[in-house]
Amino acid sequence: MFAVVDIAGKQFRIATNDRILIPSVEGKVGSTVKFDRVLLLGEDKQISVGNPLVTGASVEATVLEHLKDDKIIVFKKKRRKGYRVKRGHRQGYTQIQITKLGK
Repeated sequence: MFAVVDIAGKQFRIATNDRILIPSVEGKVGSTVKFDRVLLLGEDKQISVGNPLVTGASVEATVLEHLKDDKIIVFKKKRRKGYRVKRGHRQGYTQIQITKLGK
């Protein structure tokens, strides 16, 4: 069984016991999170496509850890004006393991 889920504006194809990195979500390590925005739900030959969502379908996952991506440097400069700004950004991610999916 697999599903296509919309999490924080991004779509993920998942199955049971998959481990994926998603944009940061609230929740402590070990807690369970639930996602209701299921766009497609499928088994071997049977596929349910939502319009836009599959009614009654949900996905449950366990939070494994919270991570940060590599630092991205944002440097701005205007020639001959003495304007220089250096900023950095690290995107936050959450690693989850899918425990249950279906209706």
